[in-house]
Amino acid sequence: MTLHECSILLVDDEAELLTMVGKLLKKEGYQHIHMAAGCGEAMWYTQENDYQLVLLDVMLPDGDGFTLFEQIKKKKGSGLPVIFLSARDEDYARLKGLGLGADDYITKPFLPEELLLRVRAVLKRTYHIDEDMGTDRVGKALINWNAGTISVDGADDTLTAKEYALLKKLCENRGRILSINVLCDTLWPDGSYGYENSLMVHIRHLREKLEDNPSKPEHLLTVRGLGYKLV
Repeated sequence: MTLHECSILLVDDEAELLTMVGKLLKKEGYQHIHMAAGCGEAMWYTQENDYQLVLLDVMLPDGDGFTLFEQIKKKKGSGLPVIFLSARDEDYARLKGLGLGADDYITKPFLPEELLLRVRAVLKRTYHIDEDMGTDRVGKALINWNAGTISVDGADDTLTAKEYALLKKLCENRGRILSINVLCDTLWPDGSYGYENSLMVHIRHLREKLEDNPSKPEHLLTVRGLGYKLV
């Protein structure tokens, strides 16, 4: 089995989030995805299908995710991995989810790249799938996507989640100008308004890790009035 052959069930009552996550997973190559807006619909799907992963909201209109989690585990077995998605970031909720046996717990709002990394990690760990995301080179800098690091002359720098998502987007569009709006949408999918200054901070931090002289960048360039590009 490959990662993209895995079937995933999304359970959340937020229609926009279901659509966003569904599109995100399909764009990443996952083709077998079902979406449920509540506990009853989710249980029907699990009766009719076999899944390799469930992404599960805690607060649902006809019950709660913790109870649904236990029902799914009872029916499908303890080997089915579950990642909780919830706006509830209190410690007790996180600990309860993990204490029940969940494989991960992601607090909303989250970065798309963070979700993809967590999904990939759980699937690889559970089903022993070996996947190499490879590397990219920008000037002297070697980017290791598996490790989330940038290496220059043997010295490693770890990328933050936002730096990872930003650099991935730039590398995927190398040589093309990406507007500020596009880059803000990559980092803040719930709305990019007012984040231009924060984007500039992340760009500066990336330059500090990529460039010989961050004040005179040769690779991560500003295209005045338009945006940024990686060359």
